Amino acid sequence: MITTTGLTKVYRSRGREVTALDGVDLHVKEGEVYGVIGQSGAGKSSLIRCVNLLERPTAGTVTVNGRELTALVGRGARAGKELREARSRIGMVFQHFNLLSSRSVRDNVELPLEILGLSGRERTRKALELLDLVGLSDKAKAYPGQLSGGQKQRVGIARALAGDPKVLLSDEATSALDPETTRSILELLRDLNRRLGLTVLLITHEMDVVKTVCDSAALMENGRIVESGTVSELLATPGSQLATALFPVGGDASGPGRTVVDVTFHGDAATRPVISQLSRTYNIDISILGAAMDTVAGKQVGRMRIELPGPFEENVVPIGFLREQGLQVGIVEPAEPTKPADRATTVKEGAK
Repeated sequence: MITTTGLTKVYRSRGREVTALDGVDLHVKEGEVYGVIGQSGAGKSSLIRCVNLLERPTAGTVTVNGRELTALVGRGARAGKELREARSRIGMVFQHFNLLSSRSVRDNVELPLEILGLSGRERTRKALELLDLVGLSDKAKAYPGQLSGGQKQRVGIARALAGDPKVLLSDEATSALDPETTRSILELLRDLNRRLGLTVLLITHEMDVVKTVCDSAALMENGRIVESGTVSELLATPGSQLATALFPVGGDASGPGRTVVDVTFHGDAATRPVISQLSRTYNIDISILGAAMDTVAGKQVGRMRIELPGPFEENVVPIGFLREQGLQVGIVEPAEPTKPADRATTVKEGAK
């Protein structure tokens, strides 16, 4: 549904160049919720603004719903009309709502319908229908100043749906909201995804957003996508940065000559006593160094870091047993000892 190929965006100011996007290849399937996560400055917002061509890419292509939007740029009035038509099928939800304070809630939702040329009666019918869809049918005559942050964002979502889009873009739509309101907005986005068949591309710096609502995700760093895939695939990939961030578990070996293992549980395996079975089957003492369990995209997932007695060579069979149970297993390499110079530097920095 959304594909970018070699997408590059370079900003130029006062003789300087800043590369915000550096050859981004992204593929979002129809009907999925796809999250792009990264720290501030990673290029996330530039990416989503290039997807609907609010920002013109320096190089590369953007294709949405089978239409290459970048091919519509720079071909005169006709191309401009075609680009506007293509954009009308792409909804956009912003972090700061962008509502007009002088217009009522209903009038804010009607604004894009006015631009599309719908009659007054049709605009009103559509706006009220959309407000009911997002749970604000009783707020049609209210003004933005009378609404909470979550209610304002629901109005923003209703407005984004006015053109019956196939794609909904969300640029940090929950970052200005409290945790409880964030959950309600994410539940709404997932509900709209399922009821309307919307493809949702959301930008976030919050790992809980990916954990709660996303089918697939990508990690951005310095204008590049460094890791991507379905959430379940990423959780099953040893060494995945996203999996580690979704379920951070720590713990170091209690001494030399021990084997530390990260185990990821999915579905039925998350509820079976696999670790106790391992201990009984091979008569070994197992130490749990850390554990985390949660629901990801509606499925129970967990990670656990355990310590097995003896070096890796003595634990090949127990590790094989875990893998036979359908678990993903990654061996944690022992941390290198801190050098004396490093310790001195750490003490010195801590003393400042």
